Amino acid sequence: MLFSKIKNIRKFLVNTIYASTNQSPYVKSAINEILKQYSKGSFILNVGSGNKRIVPHIKNLDISTGENIDYTCDAKTIPIEDNCVDLIITQEAFEHIPSPQKALKECYRILKDGGKIYFQVPFIVGYHPGPTDFYRFTREGIENFLSDVGFKVEKVEITRAGAFGFYYVAVEFFAILFSGPISFLYIPSKGIFSVLLYPIKIFDFWFRLSKKRDRIPCGYYAIGKKIL
Repeated sequence: MLFSKIKNIRKFLVNTIYASTNQSPYVKSAINEILKQYSKGSFILNVGSGNKRIVPHIKNLDISTGENIDYTCDAKTIPIEDNCVDLIITQEAFEHIPSPQKALKECYRILKDGGKIYFQVPFIVGYHPGPTDFYRFTREGIENFLSDVGFKVEKVEITRAGAFGFYYVAVEFFAILFSGPISFLYIPSKGIFSVLLYPIKIFDFWFRLSKKRDRIPCGYYAIGKKIL
């Protein structure tokens, strides 16, 4: 019972306090806008979805089996025929793929001509294996990454700006500082500092207005279009 309560508290802290990038109003607005371009009958695929379904008619693909998973596979070998998918959404997933370009080529392959990808990845955030963690992406890196595969990059925007980037580094810094070599203290320390340092996030709007906003943003989302 106690273990279950601790697990639920940790899940609450992670989803609502610490890792809230997907709750960014800019992210939500971007996804809502792109979803408006497609009907409920469109084939929309969420790559690296986890168990959450964004809307009922979106298909989920993840490396692990679980509730709401329609395709259980590696993103480098997607069991879908060429030119079938209207829209791909991927949020905070490609940093976990050991060969991300192969996975992106698969996304390009299964998209219809004119199909789009909503591509969201981190830049400043701590190491977070799920089950592995390989890469971080700058604005230029995302543009090159998508265009090299063949996508026309229509938009690249910040998900969360510098206050969030600093927050993630600060939480990790103090969690490691106060736990030191005592490993079991790391998680509770991280939970405490996630709450104590939460007010830092309030300043994110100011960092977004800066011309230097690409220095330490939390991450980016991009929209690419398949053009043969």
